[in-house]
Amino acid sequence: MARQLGDRPGLVWCLLGGLLSYELLKYLHVLGATVILGTGIGIAFFMLMAHLSGDVRFIARTAGVVVLADIVFTATAVIAQPVSGYFLTQAINVPWQTPWVFWSLVLYVGAGLFWLPVVWMQVKMRDLARAAEAKGQHLPPLYYRLFQTWFLFGIPGFGSVMAIFWLMIAKPA
Repeated sequence: MARQLGDRPGLVWCLLGGLLSYELLKYLHVLGATVILGTGIGIAFFMLMAHLSGDVRFIARTAGVVVLADIVFTATAVIAQPVSGYFLTQAINVPWQTPWVFWSLVLYVGAGLFWLPVVWMQVKMRDLARAAEAKGQHLPPLYYRLFQTWFLFGIPGFGSVMAIFWLMIAKPA
């Protein structure tokens, strides 16, 4: 289906001067969404597998990689998504109050409110696992409480991202 532009593109899109085509912006937006979803799934999988292993050394190394992946990939995409989304709505002259845009933004903020503490928890779990490994000890009870909270926070965070994907594709009225 061909893209449908409004009567005229938004002011910011006009000021952008066509430096980025609509198709390139859309590509970058979809790519960013894919990075958020894919990194989230990968982080959850690898962190869960490390945790289930019970191997303190494996948990420490995996948590270190998970924190790095969240900083490099997820954080970058999280910043780029609203920027590319803003320019896309300008390009097709869709106001932010449009229901699918509005609810996507609400869910995005909601996902972020769960993601930020999750990143902190990952850092703390990494540090606890590294300390336990260095001392040749078992993981402390705090690690297990953090992991449980991390897992529970992932459910609404991931669910929000899945709902945003649906809204972006279906664009319900």
